[in-house]
Amino acid sequence: MVYRETRLNYGELAEEVYQITARLLQLGLQRLDRVAVYLEKRPETVSSFFSISHAGAVFVPVNPILKPDQIAHILNDCQVRFLITSAPRLEAMGDILSHCPALTATILVDPFQPPAMAHPPCHPWKITAPALPSHRTIPTDMAAILYTSGSTGKPKGVVLSHLNLVTGAKSVARYLELTQEDRLLSVLPLSFDYGLNQITTAFLSGACAVLLNHLLPLDIIKEIRRESITGLAAVPPLWIQLSSLTWPDPETCTLRYYTNSGGAMPERTLELLRRKLPRARPYLMYGLTEAFRSTYLPPEEVDRRPGSIGKAIPYAEILVVREDGTPCVAHEPGELVHRGPLVALGYWNDPDKTAERFKPAPSLPAQLMLTEIAVWSGDTVRRDEDGFLYFVGRRDEMIKTSGYRVSPTEIEEVVYATGCVDEVIAVGLPDPILGQSIALVATPPKGTDTPLNEAEILRACQRSLPAFMVPQRIACCRESPMPRNNNGKIDRKRVTALYLDPPAA
Repeated sequence: MVYRETRLNYGELAEEVYQITARLLQLGLQRLDRVAVYLEKRPETVSSFFSISHAGAVFVPVNPILKPDQIAHILNDCQVRFLITSAPRLEAMGDILSHCPALTATILVDPFQPPAMAHPPCHPWKITAPALPSHRTIPTDMAAILYTSGSTGKPKGVVLSHLNLVTGAKSVARYLELTQEDRLLSVLPLSFDYGLNQITTAFLSGACAVLLNHLLPLDIIKEIRRESITGLAAVPPLWIQLSSLTWPDPETCTLRYYTNSGGAMPERTLELLRRKLPRARPYLMYGLTEAFRSTYLPPEEVDRRPGSIGKAIPYAEILVVREDGTPCVAHEPGELVHRGPLVALGYWNDPDKTAERFKPAPSLPAQLMLTEIAVWSGDTVRRDEDGFLYFVGRRDEMIKTSGYRVSPTEIEEVVYATGCVDEVIAVGLPDPILGQSIALVATPPKGTDTPLNEAEILRACQRSLPAFMVPQRIACCRESPMPRNNNGKIDRKRVTALYLDPPAA
């Protein structure tokens, strides 16, 4: 593992993990206790996750950009007993920890200076501690709780088992063909399942994980060159920014592959990346935290199947079903259902939301006496004659206008293709006649003083889309990039509230 000038081999990392495991057990850590890790990306963050797992407890990554009230919600929601953080972060949290009754200890990774009157008590990161036996675990025990971004209501804690994490690493490492020669750049939050998977796949394969807390997209390209990176994972908003930058010469660039998840990569963005990285293989993926990862499109299929999210990853089966659970025929839109060992254990302490998303798997033999639980994604997809899947839209993002169900992604692709925007989202606004009218929020092209060319965008939509899909309103976003949620995706609800509510006079 590499972080700035720190370089740890696997033996050194293992020794670190064993020391912290002993420290946690010495402080009274019990089996399946929840331990929150509130740190930026750094070696102590990674070693904490593995130490907590090794001890037989449950790690809860807390996104480092969260505010104190959001942190308090997570700590209280899953009754965190131990918090691992740094002195500056502890100070920035103010007095929120005094309102977390389950919390019994805070462990600081900095050189230890106990704060005055600390509650709960603070303890140093490393001391000489006798080795104690770890608590016994089995593969289906809880291993981690990952909190979703909370775009609707409070964040929900998705409970993952050891089986989920290990099988997810095996699956992704298999189709990416990872080896100990690979060097993976970790740029995504480790509180995000996609970001966490960069660490688990690297370690499973004996590869090198390079940790980066980047401020600018250019930092990523510099680190790829400096550390001879072979694998990079990002989400569409970040790829859009990276695609506009100058990359190393193809003959010297070490990047072997790059992956996309967390939304559809615009075709224009993919085209730019492929032009600048002709020797790197693109893997377009689809996933959700509740099932870790679901599909991928092999690089050799990218040209033959534009827009496809591929087929099921290893160890998963993906079904496309109607509302009654019966299978859809080719090209019939239906809900994506994921079954297999990657299905999470549910939402922490939320039986109602768990029952909505985690339901019996459809189309199984009636003779089975036990009920298998699958993840019903809420996403609408369609499958072609060859079994390749295509994303249509999320139920909560689909626009219903003039009696038609419209995918925002389809409209956004047309707008991106104009080259008139840096980022864009399409949303539905309440309309007394149409049900919903379609509106766009967009940022002008980066690096220019050119105002948003609304007329050209509208003409392109009129050229490429049926009348009921043409936006009736276009708003210019003054922030570049657009506001993000905790996982780095465009925060659609916030952008809509800022630029489209209330409607223009």
